[in-house]
Amino acid sequence: MSMMSEFKAFAMRGNVIDLAVGVVIGAAFGKIVTSLVNDVVMPPIGNLIGGIDFSSYKYVLTAAGADGKGEVAVQYGAFINTMIQFTIIAFAIFLVVKAINRVSKKEEEAPTPPPADVVLLTEIRDLLKQGK
Repeated sequence: MSMMSEFKAFAMRGNVIDLAVGVVIGAAFGKIVTSLVNDVVMPPIGNLIGGIDFSSYKYVLTAAGADGKGEVAVQYGAFINTMIQFTIIAFAIFLVVKAINRVSKKEEEAPTPPPADVVLLTEIRDLLKQGK
């Protein structure tokens, strides 16, 4: 088997395609969550703590030079935004997994009826036990 045919067989497996779709949807979902945090959640919080853009909070280690370059700062406001984004994404994934588990439990709980030949053999066995 040539390398190209092996690669084609690998790339066309269902799991790889499902993973690719998941990555694309995840990237789009990440953008939505970023917008939610930056544009919806953080402005009211910033307003409550003094009307300052929360993502601009930083601790300056070295001030910028006269040309406006060279500032070294710890961007803790951006870090807090990222932590909130992570929490929202983790909660959303938790809800999706919980819903999937609920659906799969319902499918597992419904037992499949035994085939007709098994039912017939069970009846014969029960009649033989009774001595008829």
